[in-house]
Amino acid sequence: MRMYDIIEKKRDGHALTKEEIYFFIEGYTNGEIPDYQASALLMAIYFEDMTVEERANLTSAMVESGDQIDLSEISGVKVDKHSTGGVGDTTTLILAPLVASVGVPVAKMSGRGLGHTGGTIDKLEAVPGFHVEISNEKFIELVNQNKVAVIGQSGNLTPADKKLYGLRDVTATVNSIPLIASSIMSKKIASGADAIVLDVKTGAGAFMKNLEDAKKLAEAMVTIGNRVGRQTMAVISDMSQPLGYAIGNALEINEAIDTLKGRGPEDLTELCLTLGSQMVVLANQAESMEEARSKLKESIANGKAFEQFKTFLASQGGDASVADYPENLPQAEYKIELPSLSAGTVSKIIADDIGTAAMMLGAGRATKDSEIDLAVGIVLHKKIGDSVKEGEALLTIHANQENVDEVRAKLYDSIVIATENVPAPTLVYDTVTK
Repeated sequence: MRMYDIIEKKRDGHALTKEEIYFFIEGYTNGEIPDYQASALLMAIYFEDMTVEERANLTSAMVESGDQIDLSEISGVKVDKHSTGGVGDTTTLILAPLVASVGVPVAKMSGRGLGHTGGTIDKLEAVPGFHVEISNEKFIELVNQNKVAVIGQSGNLTPADKKLYGLRDVTATVNSIPLIASSIMSKKIASGADAIVLDVKTGAGAFMKNLEDAKKLAEAMVTIGNRVGRQTMAVISDMSQPLGYAIGNALEINEAIDTLKGRGPEDLTELCLTLGSQMVVLANQAESMEEARSKLKESIANGKAFEQFKTFLASQGGDASVADYPENLPQAEYKIELPSLSAGTVSKIIADDIGTAAMMLGAGRATKDSEIDLAVGIVLHKKIGDSVKEGEALLTIHANQENVDEVRAKLYDSIVIATENVPAPTLVYDTVTK
């Protein structure tokens, strides 16, 4: 078998066999296939797409390129959740303890963030003492004991995906449905979950800017998951504006605490109930979405979800008292309000630009080596559809630098005030199942 023939076959629009796909993934991961040939195949896939079978085989080959996590010692159906990213996406911090509180085991493998804010692990490390450096044995023990634990991603999980993503990033082949779908799903499948709930974002702050592309990606990932034996479904949700109000690591922990106490932002609470209900149904802990939602709402109302969050923090070395005293989370030195320059209705909040402003403050990483400031970020006071008076605060900047003129200018450019009334955007556009 020759790589030249595989490139030529895909270039001419033909489907690759399982053997050809595995030959490519194994050879490239092992360093036997050079970057220039891998780049050529990626570009051919970009233009010629892949069949459903090809996508499943590509995903399986990437899964088998490295370690696979065995969660069989955890009792019950293990359900994982993945979001395709966004600004102020605090859902994992809420969903993990909330879903665990109704009896669903949540064995979560998460990473660090490169972008607007830190990843789930960075955010959790805003809690003093919290750590994810635990053995697989301890991880499994904690999930069996408390129904929830979070661990960092294995260094040898889907090494093929790591190599291919680096190559895609410099060859203009990132934005390809089969390549995105196989990249995401390979990590989820290798992480060992029995079922997967996907939160596919669409809008200015999402990777998929328009709804049609988001649907294509959701359908591709759901199909892959079900073909390789994982119950998989997707929710397509809005990211035209930040989710919730907080953008920043400690600030998002604070908002997660509020949400678990039943006083979180309406959009964040609603999306967590939607995603959480799907997780509960897939785990066979409810027969319908209505029953699952009722269980989750009851767990918030009676304080069980909040107590589960504190147990989760304490079990991984975190200071659980921050749940009751969030002022003990890292605090920024300066809190600077951004007044509205006119009266009217907020018609647009450009999510990715708001995220960039938070990164400029130090809330996220511009490069892999950047240091995150866990205290800084932005807290919105207005969302799309809200009325505002001239001089009224649109948001508060939490900074550890006194001069935030550049950030302030970026934020003003990111928020549009209209004279006419504007409706709030749709939060959940669609649900995709097999």
